[in-house]
Order: sequence, then structure tokens, then C-alpha cells
Amino acid sequence: MNLFYSHNLLESNILPEEESAHAIRVLRLKCGDEIEIIDGKGLLCKAKITLENPKRCEFQIIEKIFIEKNRNFDLHIAIAPTKGIDRFEWFVEKATEIGIGKITPLLCQFSERKTLKTERLEKIIISACKQSQRFYFPKIEELTNFETFIKQTENSNSQKFIAHCYPTEKPFLKNICLPAKDTIILIGAEGDFSRDEIARAEKYGFVSVSMGDSRLRTETAGIIACATFEFVNH
Repeated sequence: MNLFYSHNLLESNILPEEESAHAIRVLRLKCGDEIEIIDGKGLLCKAKITLENPKRCEFQIIEKIFIEKNRNFDLHIAIAPTKGIDRFEWFVEKATEIGIGKITPLLCQFSERKTLKTERLEKIIISACKQSQRFYFPKIEELTNFETFIKQTENSNSQKFIAHCYPTEKPFLKNICLPAKDTIILIGAEGDFSRDEIARAEKYGFVSVSMGDSRLRTETAGIIACATFEFVNH
């Protein structure tokens, strides 16, 4: 069954223009063909096409199904975008497929990328959720200053970690990440966090951790963090 997305599924019987074009121009669906539509917030609707217009494909809902979340805790990764945006987009896509709850792009002291278009990342998230059949979309925040972000977490009940490569004694994330808890993990820029940023994060309750013995690229560290969180919670 073909899966589509509409952010206002219960308010409009028209697919967004990009989804309409995909349904009619690419997949060549016709009136009467059945489709499935998600809203990214747990709603799945089975529907049939009633107007095969590539700019405004209309549908009639046949059945509504609400998918319950399978857990009441999430992973939030705050990560500095890479200089090459394709590598950061790859991280967003794969983290979405794995099941991340929220992504905050971080502006750090050593950041090489200081602007970001979240609209493009939101489209990648939609595509990844449709591909992996995830009914809850992760939230992507605007680019946020490091200091602002850690201050926002001051009263959080989440377990909080900061991953970095400095040769200090620090545990592996997999050994101290507790299951069934909201979790925030900080991943630095390609030049890592500064020592001052690490000290500031630790002051706000972040625990320094290692992802392993290898020095990882930013996006790879982000994926390892996602995979570790999933492993701990299965």
C-alpha cells in the first residue's frame, strides 16, 4: 500500500502538492485507488482517491487508525551540523529511521556551518518516516547556540551526556545509559567541543562519555548514539 503524508489529515481531504504530484505523476494512481496517509502524530488513515489531480489529489477517508506510541520516553540529540550539509542530512535521515525523538542543531565554538535550512530537513524526516513506516515524526529544532541549549536543560529530568574525544577518563555511553528514561546527548562539531564547552555542560549536569575507541565523524557519532540508545532499550 502506498503511504503518503498530510499534516492536517482530519481538516482537509487534499494531499499536499508534493504528495499529490508523487501519487499522480510518479505512481500514476487513479480515482478509486486505495492509499494510506499519516500525519506524523500517530494517525493512520486508509483512503481512496476521488480526484486524480497532480496539484491537488483529493481523497475520501475509509478508516481511521490511531497508533499508540510504544514507549513514553525519547532520545534527544543536540548536534553541531557538519560543514558538508549532505553528511548532516544523512544523519537526520538515518536517525529518523532508527527512531530518534528530537534533533537540535547546535551552534558551537568550533562550528564550521553557522546557517541551516530546517525546511529541507523536515522533508527528509517525512521521507524517512514514510520509508521506515514510523507514525511519529521526530521534531527538528532551529539552529541553537550551545550555551542557550544547555541552560534550557537545567531543570530537565532527562539523563544527560556529552560525547567528546578529549583524553580524559570517561565511561562508554553503552555502560551508563539507563533504559526507559528520556535522554539528551550532545555531539560536537568536526573540531569537537571546546574544553570550556565541556566544562559548562558538566556544570549543567551533563556526564562526559565515550562512543568507543575510534575517533568518529560527527554524523557517525550521532548514529552510534542513536543505536546505543535503541540497544539499551530493547
